[in-house]
Amino acid sequence: MTATTLQAYRAGLLHFHADPAFAEHAHAWHEDGLLIVADGKVVAAGDYAQLVGTLPPDTPAADYRGKVITPGFIDVHVHYPQTDMIASPAPGLLPWLEQYTFPTERAFADPSHAAGVAEFFLDELLRCGTTTAMVYCTVHPQSVDAFFTASEARGLRMIAGKVLMDRNCPDFLRDTAESGARETEELIRRWHRHERSLYAITPRFAPTSTEAQMAVTGELANAYPDTFLQTHVSENEAECGWVKTLYPQARSYLDVYDRYGMLRPRAVFGHCIWLDGEDRARMAATGSAAAVCPTSNLFLGSGLFDFEKADQAGMRMALATDVGAGTSFSMLQTMNEAYKVARLKGSYLPALRMFYLSTLGAARSLHLDDTIGSFAAGREADFIVLDPQATPLLARRTANSDSLEELLFALALLGDDRAVAATYSAGRLVHERRD
Repeated sequence: MTATTLQAYRAGLLHFHADPAFAEHAHAWHEDGLLIVADGKVVAAGDYAQLVGTLPPDTPAADYRGKVITPGFIDVHVHYPQTDMIASPAPGLLPWLEQYTFPTERAFADPSHAAGVAEFFLDELLRCGTTTAMVYCTVHPQSVDAFFTASEARGLRMIAGKVLMDRNCPDFLRDTAESGARETEELIRRWHRHERSLYAITPRFAPTSTEAQMAVTGELANAYPDTFLQTHVSENEAECGWVKTLYPQARSYLDVYDRYGMLRPRAVFGHCIWLDGEDRARMAATGSAAAVCPTSNLFLGSGLFDFEKADQAGMRMALATDVGAGTSFSMLQTMNEAYKVARLKGSYLPALRMFYLSTLGAARSLHLDDTIGSFAAGREADFIVLDPQATPLLARRTANSDSLEELLFALALLGDDRAVAATYSAGRLVHERRD
């Protein structure tokens, strides 16, 4: 391999090979580390002193000493059309949907509007260090086209899909079981595994789909097993009661999806607050994952995710911003809220666990850990550079850190987009902080 095909990055280096909650030696930390990349993929990651001698002379090298390089953050539940309505006041989930969400999403029938929002949304993700996201578009196929066009122009690994809803929504956002399935299939053929794009079959949530639409959605999930599936479940107690009236034959809200064959690997269910033990066991058995959205859940007063019960059941889970009910694109700020939610439920999230849930844990939830989420050789080189001195307070606190855990905890509790010095996608610089 020639020097011109290699790139090297020197910094503190952190990544994971297991879940810190269940493995004693789950992470790799190199205080003076070297990340070597070629052709958009990781070649090696380890101690600088051990690896520097393997580099050919004149290999391009970026010196980030004093900073921390980690895999890029992975946000497993976010709505790009809700960017412009973030921080909208409402007394709860259902009135928030009716007053803000649906009217905002109407504008995405216009491809130029969708393209403009997609550009801003992706810029925000990269500014916050998020290199992969699982994204809800709107009911309009053109909203998906606009999103993937923008993400592919940046060379990003993104997952997205057209929302399906054929009832309990305004006429201007309503499709049909037949049209929704047809448009979804066309979008799968156009975008799934095209460059770095991946498609997610996206029923918004059970109340906005008829049984006919749920049935064809399950058929699509079965017909295209390597696609992703995303939806919402058990977010809000009033919502759970509504689902019970719409699907009285189902044992639980989650069981509605299970009856239509939607629990499977690469299926991600947003929120999962009001699950019971049988629901959690079913999630674990099917390889489905929970998108934990602490900022959104606190904002809407929906409830507190139970990390302890999820762990006891062996559920896959990852952190997510859920913009626009979530109030920040930053996964660091999301960690901040997740920590507090865990404490309120009587459990504890160490910083190492929160960083795992935002990197390798998220990749595992998506069944993409052979592609992204760590610095194992051959993984796609999506990574970020975190600056422990990004703000005066952060610099003062991290100067007094006595351990890696304290350093990461300070970044999680005090950090935000300002702590992201640079973002790389497939080995290419796609964001650099300008002071």
